[in-house]
Amino acid sequence: MTQYRIKQAADLLGVSDDTLRRWSDAGRIETTTDDAGRLAVDGGALARLAEELAAAAPAERSQSVIGHSVRNRFTGLVTRVVRDDVMAQVEIQAGPHRFVSLLSREAADELGLEPGVLAVAAVKSTNVSIEIPASRQTHND
Repeated sequence: MTQYRIKQAADLLGVSDDTLRRWSDAGRIETTTDDAGRLAVDGGALARLAEELAAAAPAERSQSVIGHSVRNRFTGLVTRVVRDDVMAQVEIQAGPHRFVSLLSREAADELGLEPGVLAVAAVKSTNVSIEIPASRQTHND
């Protein structure tokens, strides 16, 4: 089971850790304790809340672009994985941004992609590839 400490979960949602604690106290998201006895949030529950917040967020205003990069990376939570015999469709919620990537089922399995897993959507042109950050190793049981 993937768990995130309160500070990291709050960062992924774009809110303060105090806000996340208030939401927990109000019953908006359930918290637990990790093996070290620290307050934590289940990755699946965090992914569902990220989707809920993104759906409720107002559409971003268009802005003038003064610069851009060839490759952009968006760290977020896997919210959905649909697998068949050959391919997998993976959805990532990174703040208000939702990314969908098609990749081989073998790649999705090797990356351990499941709802609640921390992942990076790397966007180049029309391609979205998924990467696993090195820090993820410390957030799995």
